[in-house]
Amino acid sequence: MSNWIDVSVPLKNGMVHWPGDRPFHRDRNESIDKGDQANVSEMSGSVHTGTHMDAPVHFINGGESIDSIPLDACIGPARVIRIQDPELIRIAEIEPHQIGKGQRVLFRTANSDHDWKTDVFQKSFVHIPPDTAKWLADRGVMTVAVDYLSVGGYQSDGAETHQNLLGGGVWIIEGLVLTNIEPGDYDLICLPLKLVGSDGAPARAVLRKR
Repeated sequence: MSNWIDVSVPLKNGMVHWPGDRPFHRDRNESIDKGDQANVSEMSGSVHTGTHMDAPVHFINGGESIDSIPLDACIGPARVIRIQDPELIRIAEIEPHQIGKGQRVLFRTANSDHDWKTDVFQKSFVHIPPDTAKWLADRGVMTVAVDYLSVGGYQSDGAETHQNLLGGGVWIIEGLVLTNIEPGDYDLICLPLKLVGSDGAPARAVLRKR
């Protein structure tokens, strides 16, 4: 039996998406049941749908695109940190964890308890404010992951939080489902599609307890 745990959002028609982004949609345009030789589907939607990774160029003009991501940023040891604050991932709460250079950090918040239970976008979700983002970047963190669709908030902090992380050399994973994941040390694999020149890409993320 595999010890890997899938922490990805299933991609399906009608799933939650960021307001204003093109929603995910899959059509089967060839079907064996209709006399075709094979089943063939096509899909459309924002590259920031479901579980995905952001590249620097998402918010930094001239920044690196997702096809240039170093594999070390999305494969290797990772730490899952449980956040108790119901609103923000604050410096005061994460500072005791001694987060440091080159680490991959996954924040498990209240989002995983309820936000993925509906396909309606939740405007209020636990996120990283700009000062925490800068604090993480200043410490040389390699990768930061969150359990809803954005590291920054919807009503505030969105652009500045992204700019502070991506501009500070931090790679971003968004849209993890950490509902049944306990805090601790894990192996992480989260490989984004190699979309040339893209500001982000869908990914499949899995964890294994260390």
